[in-house]
Amino acid sequence: MGQPGFRRAIGHISLVVALMCTTCFQVEGLPHPPTTTPAPMMERMVEQAYDDKFDNVDLDEILNQERLLINYIKCLEGTGPCTPDAKMLKEILPDAIQTDCTKCTEKQRYGAEKVTRHLIDNRPTDWERLEKIYDPEGTYRIKYQEMKAKANAEP
Repeated sequence: MGQPGFRRAIGHISLVVALMCTTCFQVEGLPHPPTTTPAPMMERMVEQAYDDKFDNVDLDEILNQERLLINYIKCLEGTGPCTPDAKMLKEILPDAIQTDCTKCTEKQRYGAEKVTRHLIDNRPTDWERLEKIYDPEGTYRIKYQEMKAKANAEP
């Protein structure tokens, strides 16, 4: 009685080992890449991530200085010149909104939330103009307002 179950288990193990060996040594007849080559999935993930060279920009300084903030807003609206970091932001913003910031670094995600909260709460007119350009459906604002209402409802 125990023998058929044992044979079946050995058969499954043999199949798994055979598949592992096949994928380790050949993929559709091609030699396995050397261990120093990044995995194809990792290459795609790295290619898709946004550049992090401006991750250390002091957002508090920008948000608290009227002149700096207005310059960023004008850049994003296309009505003023752009600093290199604002230009990069302007280029990636549509994609970041469309993909819900899936390509953002942790700092970029935190920064996006911080700036969004600040603009919605403290500069609604500026937010409305930017929202018409970058998020006409109001997805970020709605999400933020729902989170804020939920947080305020908790004891």
